[in-house]
Amino acid sequence: MKIRTSLALKYTVVTATVFFLCMMTVYYLSERIRSNTFYHTLKSEAVTKAHLFLSHKADAQTMHSIYKNNKSFIHEVEVAVYTPDFKMVYHDAAEHDVIKETPELIHDIVSNGTKEWYQGAEQAVGLLYHYQGVPYVITAVAYDGYGYQNLRELRDILWLLLLLDVSVLFLAGFFLAYIALKPIRFLVRETEQITASQINRRLPVRNQDEIGELATTFNALLERLEVSFNAQKQFVSHASHELRTPLASLTAELDLALQKDRTVSQYREALENALSDARKMGRLISGLLDLAKVDYGAERIRMEEIRIDELLLDVRTMILRAHPSYQIELVFAQESEDADDLTLYGNSYLMRIALSNLIENNCKYSEDHTSFVQISFWKDSLVLRFSDNGIGMTPDEVQQVFTLFYRGAEGQHYDGHGIGMTLVQKIVTLHRGRISISSEEKKGTTFIVELPHL
Repeated sequence: MKIRTSLALKYTVVTATVFFLCMMTVYYLSERIRSNTFYHTLKSEAVTKAHLFLSHKADAQTMHSIYKNNKSFIHEVEVAVYTPDFKMVYHDAAEHDVIKETPELIHDIVSNGTKEWYQGAEQAVGLLYHYQGVPYVITAVAYDGYGYQNLRELRDILWLLLLLDVSVLFLAGFFLAYIALKPIRFLVRETEQITASQINRRLPVRNQDEIGELATTFNALLERLEVSFNAQKQFVSHASHELRTPLASLTAELDLALQKDRTVSQYREALENALSDARKMGRLISGLLDLAKVDYGAERIRMEEIRIDELLLDVRTMILRAHPSYQIELVFAQESEDADDLTLYGNSYLMRIALSNLIENNCKYSEDHTSFVQISFWKDSLVLRFSDNGIGMTPDEVQQVFTLFYRGAEGQHYDGHGIGMTLVQKIVTLHRGRISISSEEKKGTTFIVELPHL
């Protein structure tokens, strides 16, 4: 069932229920008014007949005759007059007494002064009436045929109105739902036009209502998707290009070795070159996998408490084992009595990658292969400075250093793929930190990493 039909049905059911309750209230109040009005009529009729008889303006025979004549074509009121000690003075139809008065009933009427009740489908009243100082008990009973007829007509009219109103309400609800959902249908049609090749299209925001908020939210989603798609395209393009180069070099080296018989030393040299190309490709693939892992987002990466000084010592040992010629100096700017000053919340594997890339970058681009790492902390943050006395960077290169696969003019002479700094920036951002660069050409570079500590 479509939302339009569902809304129309729900609107109809709710409104029809309210109308039905109002209709029942009207019917109930009409019944109450009819009943009270007829009780009043019975009392007036009873007093009138009793007064006529007691004042001798009409004898019993005349009143019996009037009662019988009226009874044949209208619902005539049956009236009886008793003394308080249950002696019948007058009765319109004693032979078929409807009320069938009893001493208890007469005593009850005398005690209370008046009494109203239903005698089957008929209504009855009893009241204490004084004529010339003498008390009498008058009872009257009749069927309110005219009132019930009006009530039945009212009931039929109300049911007819209910059926008509339900039909009108459904059509009105369907129309209102159609109008209300028209902007959504427009958004659906516009959304169907957005494809991977037209990801730059946006939904029009016509009004600042809930539909406008939906369109704005969807446009924000499209913005993120477009950035992601473009980054993915660029990543695939660069990755395929970077992987093609070592793979082509490896293939060419092996083809050249197989073109003719060679000496053992020549085969060894060919294998060493192939191994070097394979290792480069392996490092490139590892970097791409690490980059993909960082893109998972913080919610999918296991976080824990990390001591940055211990992690730096582990990274230093690991780098020196792989590059004995490198020199890494760790300097603590101040002493700390609180371990939390040097502890952060993060992923140790990713932080190890970021720290090793920064230190290796210092060592690789400086003639003395030295990295100076200064550790300091403030009230809410931990600051790491990675400095070298290497080739430095121009202002344009500083602007591009975090671009994926970017390598400066001097960097082309050094081993690398342009992934490391991009990876570092993503890892630092993932840990809610910031990274900045201070560099001067031919004098060296300093990377400043600021991370929140515990």
